[in-house]
Amino acid sequence: MQFSKETTFNIWYVVAAILGVLLIQHFWIESQRVEPIPYCEFERYLDEGQINNIIVGNRFIWGYFKEPPALAQKLVGKGVRYTGVVESTFLRDVLSWVLPILLFFGLWMFVFRRLAENQGLGNFLPIGKSKVYVEKDIKVTFNDVAGVDEAREELKEVVAFLRAPQEYGRLGARIPKGVLLVGPPGTRKTLLARAIADEAGVPFLSINGSEFVEMFVGVGAARVRDLFEQAKSIAPCIIFIDELDALGKARGAFPAVGGHDEREQTLNQLLVELDRFDPAQGIVLLAATNRPEILDPALLRTGRFDRQVLIDRPDKTGRVQIRKVHMRKVTLTEDVDAEKIAALTTAFTGAGLVNEAALLATRRGASAVAMQDFTAGIERIVAGLEKKSRLLNPEERKVVAYHKMGHALVALAISKTDAVHKVSIIPRGVGALGYTIQRPTEDRYLMTRDELENKIAVLLGGRAAEKLVFGKLSTGAADDLAKVTDIARNMVVRYGMDETLGYVVYEPERPSFLGNLPSAAPNERHFSEATAEVIDAAMKSIVHAVFNRATAILTANRDVLERCVAALLEKETLNEDELRALTRDLRLPDTQAAAAPPMAAAQAARA
Repeated sequence: MQFSKETTFNIWYVVAAILGVLLIQHFWIESQRVEPIPYCEFERYLDEGQINNIIVGNRFIWGYFKEPPALAQKLVGKGVRYTGVVESTFLRDVLSWVLPILLFFGLWMFVFRRLAENQGLGNFLPIGKSKVYVEKDIKVTFNDVAGVDEAREELKEVVAFLRAPQEYGRLGARIPKGVLLVGPPGTRKTLLARAIADEAGVPFLSINGSEFVEMFVGVGAARVRDLFEQAKSIAPCIIFIDELDALGKARGAFPAVGGHDEREQTLNQLLVELDRFDPAQGIVLLAATNRPEILDPALLRTGRFDRQVLIDRPDKTGRVQIRKVHMRKVTLTEDVDAEKIAALTTAFTGAGLVNEAALLATRRGASAVAMQDFTAGIERIVAGLEKKSRLLNPEERKVVAYHKMGHALVALAISKTDAVHKVSIIPRGVGALGYTIQRPTEDRYLMTRDELENKIAVLLGGRAAEKLVFGKLSTGAADDLAKVTDIARNMVVRYGMDETLGYVVYEPERPSFLGNLPSAAPNERHFSEATAEVIDAAMKSIVHAVFNRATAILTANRDVLERCVAALLEKETLNEDELRALTRDLRLPDTQAAAAPPMAAAQAARA
């Protein structure tokens, strides 16, 4: 740690003061020194009249000689040779003062450091230093970041600027000061930022947004200044701030939570530094967030983070590319098909599945990762860990089997729904007593009313099977009914799919964070009680009609349902091929025959 000249000057003042105090103490001790003597010798000196005066205390008697004892004359008279030696106790006196001080200070430092670490404060001496991590040899290229082709092309501009800033600005253009990477969690935003630094061949300075703010006032702003000072000293370079929303939340937002003066002061300092530094120095600021809607508008204006790059969940082609990148690191069997895995992993993002499959293959002692390991990995991620120890009584097990096969048969009977991949009655996760996995045949971004009703029909298939077979209802359909209600309500109040209510939006889209579920709907509404009654009636009408449709499908295929349930109770799990063999004679009721293609043609299309 280096000190400034002013700090060094002040330290020498402290050292001089300590030495002066020790010197004064030395002379004082010498002047006040008292030599103890035996009491019998004291009485002899008293009888000889050599004592001048006496001070009697509780424990000691102090006396003063009239004249110093004539020791030298006695030694000469006896013929003894003697020399004088001056005994210095300065070092002993200094150590008697310094050692306790050093011991106390060392103990204090140790205790304070441990307390600081336990409280998450880190080292308290460089409290104003930014906790930045500098990487110079990253070894991550654009080839390692698959499934984000558009974002990668957009960011190649930053790489070209960092490689040749003078050439890039020959026409008067300037590189954006800040680039904000926006996307749901797990979409490889940090990996992409590191790849930019490696492709440009510049140092990569990374820090998390939460590491700026501490309990001490002014520390966050000091760390922002220190971060940019470090960047200027090693430019050209890339500064990467992960989780920017922890630092850049809109000022004045959420007033009921309490004050945020320290965080807002840190944000203000970041805005100042963004305005102050010149991109021509070769510094580019990258940041990542999955909550762009809560960022302060001042961060997103021109001249700051004036470019936003969306890094969304990959489509099927992107998922194939991602799997191939991560599959290079594991040993695979010949039956592993990246295309089929990508079809099973709609809305998946990173390499978690490949790692999970490798762990499962290692656990079962295999020499390579097989397709069954990827399937098991998908089930574990989607449905949770198997709970074979959770034993159901025979009646509950039978209800669960009919419920799950109700979902599967309705899905198989409706040609436009996702293909059924597997049905199981093995309990998984926290509360799931079984599961039905469907595999989308393609990525979809729009849905018609018929497709939404098909989704409702599949969700209601379990409840319809319970009512058809047992004539009573259970609590197993609670999650299904919640999803059905949400779809039906959105059809009525958001998508304008009810002719009675017209093409009007009665509830705006509920705010949601990227990658998270929407928040609760606000209490305020902009329609009358009469309209609310019509909305409720329209929702019930949709759900009731679709439930009757699902019941009709299961009634027409009661024999198929019994056959599939018997096989499911015996094997506990049925895969796609087994389901196809058991449902070859699946038929539609007369009400569906005109609206849907023949089942044989639908199965042939899926095959």
